[in-house]
Amino acid sequence: MDHDYGLWSAWLDEHGPALVLLARQWTESHAEAEDVVQDAFVRFWPKRASARNARAYMYACVRTAAMDRRRSQARRRRREELAGPADDESLFEHTQEHDERREMIERMLEALPDEQKEVVIMKIWGGLTFKRIGQALTISANTAASRYRYALTSMRSGLQQEQVE
Repeated sequence: MDHDYGLWSAWLDEHGPALVLLARQWTESHAEAEDVVQDAFVRFWPKRASARNARAYMYACVRTAAMDRRRSQARRRRREELAGPADDESLFEHTQEHDERREMIERMLEALPDEQKEVVIMKIWGGLTFKRIGQALTISANTAASRYRYALTSMRSGLQQEQVE
């Protein structure tokens, strides 16, 4: 059991930051993204040996867990709206300071369409090949590469606009 925990911990240490970044694209906070990764990891870990590529499968699990959470929250909001007015302030909201570079990257990523955003994160922070990204997203490697190129072009354009302003 200790050996399995060591493997689990090492795997999460290596891939966790990129997975949280991917999850962050569909969540409202960093803490929620970490919860998504944890949920996905619990789903992933017992099935990792049967996956064709464990990293690509883990990214797919994070994406699925984030989408599941997003749908669940939307249903909860609809139920709450039907139940009556809610307080405008949440007791659990908090502000986080981000450095300028991280904010700029997050803005650039946020401006991308979802299908480009997830490819960029999987490629740059996840280190996946276009083939593995294609497997995780059930698209061709060429489609993954095209989405990546479109995303980079868009991000460069946004960066140039920010530098002019």
